[in-house]
Amino acid sequence: MAKINTSRGKLVRKFGENIFGNPKYDRLLNRKPYGPGQHAQTRRGKISNYGTQLQEKQKIKFMYGLLEKQFRIAFKKAEKLKGETGTNMLKLLESRLDNVVYRLGFSPTRPAARQLVSHKHFLVNGIAVNIPSYTLKPGDTISVRDRSKKMDIILNSIRTIKGDIDLSWLELDKAKMTGIFLNVPERDQMNLTVNEQLVVELYSK
Repeated sequence: MAKINTSRGKLVRKFGENIFGNPKYDRLLNRKPYGPGQHAQTRRGKISNYGTQLQEKQKIKFMYGLLEKQFRIAFKKAEKLKGETGTNMLKLLESRLDNVVYRLGFSPTRPAARQLVSHKHFLVNGIAVNIPSYTLKPGDTISVRDRSKKMDIILNSIRTIKGDIDLSWLELDKAKMTGIFLNVPERDQMNLTVNEQLVVELYSK
């Protein structure tokens, strides 16, 4: 499992966005809408093109909880697929089991989803899968294991969902605690505020 050594709070303030999904970071950004560090409020340094590209790569990498090597592997896979490399990369990341568990609302954050998957709390097509990076295929069914359906973290997360989820590429049955990965999402279906083209430009140098 990828381990982030930098404080998540500092990362959220650095990127100016709650990339982890935890509501406490929304409150942090409201209190401190500037970067971390002693002189963050007065610093006015201009970031180079390379710095901007690197920051966007780091943002996406931390958002999905990947190590550098894992991120490069995903990018290399995306390069070999037909279509735009940046979009392909995001499609691969969005198709990960831990991400879909988070997107379905079974977990409050991606890091929590990754841990829950690692501890075998979810089934894919009726089979326990404990690999967070497992790539789902259209039509795959994701369900909470019977012995895990009373876990507070899962129940509390599901309770926060009002009505249907707003992602057309996923289908959720809250009562049965199951979801279906209907299809790999298109770029405009991901609800992501990232610029993947900057990552493509970074790796093309």
